[in-house]
Amino acid sequence: MNLADALKGVSGILVTPFDAAGDIAPDLQKPIIDRAIAAGVQVLTANGNTGEYYGLTVDEAEAMVTATGRFIAGRVPMVAGVGRGIRDAQRLAEASRSAGAAALMIHQPPDPFVAPRGLVSYIEGVREAADGLPLILYLRNDAIGTDAIAALCSVEGVVGVKWATPNAMKLKAAIEACPDHIIWTGGLAEVWAPVFYAVGARGFTSGLINVWPERSVAINSALEAGDYAKARHLIAEMQVFEDIRAEEQGGANVPGVKAALQMMGEDCGAARPPAAWPLSAVQRERLKEFMSKNSLIG
Repeated sequence: MNLADALKGVSGILVTPFDAAGDIAPDLQKPIIDRAIAAGVQVLTANGNTGEYYGLTVDEAEAMVTATGRFIAGRVPMVAGVGRGIRDAQRLAEASRSAGAAALMIHQPPDPFVAPRGLVSYIEGVREAADGLPLILYLRNDAIGTDAIAALCSVEGVVGVKWATPNAMKLKAAIEACPDHIIWTGGLAEVWAPVFYAVGARGFTSGLINVWPERSVAINSALEAGDYAKARHLIAEMQVFEDIRAEEQGGANVPGVKAALQMMGEDCGAARPPAAWPLSAVQRERLKEFMSKNSLIG
């Protein structure tokens, strides 16, 4: 499957495993990757937010993308997250290219002083280090405006946008204002996918694939077939998982995934601060009930 088609499917965002000492433990990621690929997940992403990108050092991020590329071994396209300061982003772009990335996902800079035109320069700087790799913008703040989004999408090498704001009408306006070749992917996981599909997005990102990839693939298949009723039903059955992850201002996002993996006997360690780790007793009980109900644990 080529990259353009793959991006219209499920983009799985992989966790970063840690050992008991809190150091990265890349080998623990391999069974997660194998399970996701076997289930039909079309794209796997290293160093995304579910991978605690902002909690990793640049050295750790380089080690993780290298290991992830080795585990995927070309079976599906690997998208590699890059970001932070421009020099860090360029360094990680070069490492990701060497690791076999099919594209780079550029995290929207969280710098408190971001100029829309400065973002264009940032993307262009990453493009130079990418040396021909396609670029996917990870948009988490649409307050930069439609004109700025259109300018970003017009940068040479940009092929897609992961839209991660709950503003469907702004997404619609951006799609209409940007070049036709841009692939718009829902960046708020399964729950928001039907809304984004309705205005022109295709595919979605998913942290659920670390735990239950078959469900993510089934939701994508239903949406691709235009069966919104089936998609909503499938989403309703996994809604509690996303509800837990959205709690504490989103701080339970990665802890929800890692707690679920622990329950499955695939301990990938703690989530690093400032995440909400460990989950509260109430959250864990709700998660355990969800896992049991869906036969993800005995």
